[in-house]
Amino acid sequence: MSVPRPQLLAEVCEGAGRRALVTGLRGFTGVYMERELAAAGYQVFGMAAPGAADQPGVFPVDLCDRAAVGAMVEQVQPDVVVHLAGIARVEHGNAEQIYRINVAGTRNLLEALAGMSRTPSAVLLASSANVYGNASVSLIDESVAPAPANDYAVSKLAMEYMARLWEDRLPIILARPFNYTGRGQSEQFLLPKIVAHFRRRASTIELGNLEIARDFSDVRMVVHSYRRLLAAAPAGETFNVCSGRSHSLSNVLDLMAEIAGYRIDVRVNPAFVRANDVLTLTGDNSKLVARIGQVQTRPLSETLRWMAED
Repeated sequence: MSVPRPQLLAEVCEGAGRRALVTGLRGFTGVYMERELAAAGYQVFGMAAPGAADQPGVFPVDLCDRAAVGAMVEQVQPDVVVHLAGIARVEHGNAEQIYRINVAGTRNLLEALAGMSRTPSAVLLASSANVYGNASVSLIDESVAPAPANDYAVSKLAMEYMARLWEDRLPIILARPFNYTGRGQSEQFLLPKIVAHFRRRASTIELGNLEIARDFSDVRMVVHSYRRLLAAAPAGETFNVCSGRSHSLSNVLDLMAEIAGYRIDVRVNPAFVRANDVLTLTGDNSKLVARIGQVQTRPLSETLRWMAED
């Protein structure tokens, strides 16, 4: 669907003359976030992990290096910030690293931003819908009490609470994205793993609990929603970023079988089944829609087909 010309012009002018800082710029989401912000007219600067390829406007900084983070922020002087950097996998084996990067690292960033001579208009922190855990409701809105069921989720909730200490000094927006995917996501994540097996026309695949259901969105919708939240700047608020529909892994396999034209032999590996697995996560995006307008959700089949293309 084409975008009306006045709306397109407004989006291009949105970031004109403004500087955006994206942490985790070279990560899966960061690549799409950079494109989204640049298309809206922002001058985009990024923070990437030390050792990343040298590139103008991209700072190879360890988030846990307080002094380096402070120096980067002082140099960039961002008007808006999207904080994506951090440990992003539930299965990450180093719990100490999860908490150090996701909580202490985020604190370093907020401290640096609060020390700027001028305050950014919006600071968006990417949390996670994993903070809800095994919620007892079928559709999760932002009023549902968090009940994190793993270290990753606990670290994200701890980050949210820590960020509240800075709300009197910074216009913080908390985003709780549900699962999302797209081209370029690591095969360590479930959907890219499934798509990759079908692309190779593998005969078998090993997975965990096939009845686990997730609210899967397209990464392009997620970064578009983030940008619109930056423009709306609803400081002090929390938003689910999701489609409002869930798909079980069984359903994902059916969709990929239709796309690829064959069925794969699925073997359940007990090592991939976690005792504390969150069984179903389906989000309510009503609050997000009320704030930024209708979100650009895509059918999961369309996203999977895009990922499966050469």
